[in-house]
Amino acid sequence: MAEQAKRAEATFGAGCFWGVEANFRQIPGVLATAVGYLGGGLDNPTYEDVCSGRTQHAEVVKVVYDPRRVTFEQLLEVFWANHDPTTLNRQGPDVGTQYRSAVFYHDDIQAEIARATLKRLEASGRFRRPIVTEISPATTFWMAEDYHQQYLEKRGASSCHI
Repeated sequence: MAEQAKRAEATFGAGCFWGVEANFRQIPGVLATAVGYLGGGLDNPTYEDVCSGRTQHAEVVKVVYDPRRVTFEQLLEVFWANHDPTTLNRQGPDVGTQYRSAVFYHDDIQAEIARATLKRLEASGRFRRPIVTEISPATTFWMAEDYHQQYLEKRGASSCHI
């Protein structure tokens, strides 16, 4: 039997990436995080490009994790719990396609798990509105500018919620 991988990646879009990154960094088994842009058509986009709404990129968090310590499904639980997956192209006051709810899967197993958890969540009745989360294959991840990385930690903040 093959040894289980020591590192895996997951990529999530759940609104402004600062708070999303901070949430994932707290999970035991998460080895690293990075914020960036994914899902659009422009190579090497800047924050200003993405904020224009013309690139179709989402603000995302790439999570590198140890699947022996935390599962993709457990990461999805954090994802679902920390944003509103029923609002199309917005989270709170942030509006635009860059703030959409999205799971960008890295393999067929992640796709299957993401779809299954979405179906379970819909069936649970937790949300009054339909879930609009995009579940798509991960494409090129473009790292956001350095000042966005671990933004809240650098400023001594634990959350960007008011």
